[in-house]
Amino acid sequence: MKTSSLMKTSYLRCRLGMSQFMVRCWMASLLTMAASSLGFAGEGDRVPQPPLDIPHYVIERAATPITIDGKLDAAEPWSAATTIDSFQFPWWTAGAREATTARMLWDEAFLYVAFEAQDAHISAYLTGRDSPVSRDDAVEVFFACDPMDVSIYFNFEFNAIGTILDRSPANNRDGTWNSEGVRVGISIDGTLNDSTDTDQGWTTEIAIPFEDLAPHAPRLPPHDGDQWRLNLYRIGGEVNPQFSLWSDTRTERPQYHKPDRFGMVRFSGRLAGSAVTSP
Repeated sequence: MKTSSLMKTSYLRCRLGMSQFMVRCWMASLLTMAASSLGFAGEGDRVPQPPLDIPHYVIERAATPITIDGKLDAAEPWSAATTIDSFQFPWWTAGAREATTARMLWDEAFLYVAFEAQDAHISAYLTGRDSPVSRDDAVEVFFACDPMDVSIYFNFEFNAIGTILDRSPANNRDGTWNSEGVRVGISIDGTLNDSTDTDQGWTTEIAIPFEDLAPHAPRLPPHDGDQWRLNLYRIGGEVNPQFSLWSDTRTERPQYHKPDRFGMVRFSGRLAGSAVTSP
């Protein structure tokens, strides 16, 4: 009888232990599913996934050299780059919503960005480096080279006469840093700072050197398949100020410093306009 009771007790303990083990596994599974629904990738990668509604873009390689002069010549690879024509106006209340388009390319040395902005009254006055160019007609490029931490981001801002404001994650973004190799070219179809006539618009051509982004990037230059978080903006103007963007920041008032709402871009080794992949 004692042996039988002991065997029954051991059996019950075993069943209880198995039940507790199964409950623990079930709870762990639930926790994993909950983490996944919150945007976490797993044990080795607990970085939130980007929002589902942000836009995506593939940056192809430039097949030939690009001259930074503000002119998107047909002979240059810009003609083969995918055009972004979906700028949004989330804070629009009145006035004309003037269209902006953008394109991006890259090579071993630079990230290239081109904007074409329709603008009936082009205005820009500020000329000093790191002046608050967003008070003028301006376009802006913000990006985080490491999608694992979007708080580490750069912003490059350019008014319609090519004045640059740039900030890096260094020194709490205090403005002491400048990109030494950034280049910008502007062409204006109209009369600058004259509101009595009607202008057509202005084009901005930008080259941002990868070497100036160290050490705030996983690897430079990027490799085929690398992803960054990035947003494109247009702002300002003396007449009919514009506030438009590629990826909506979902803020009540104009706010461009929202890296969690940056779009997603992927670098491709494919040459723009070709099926050929660069080695």
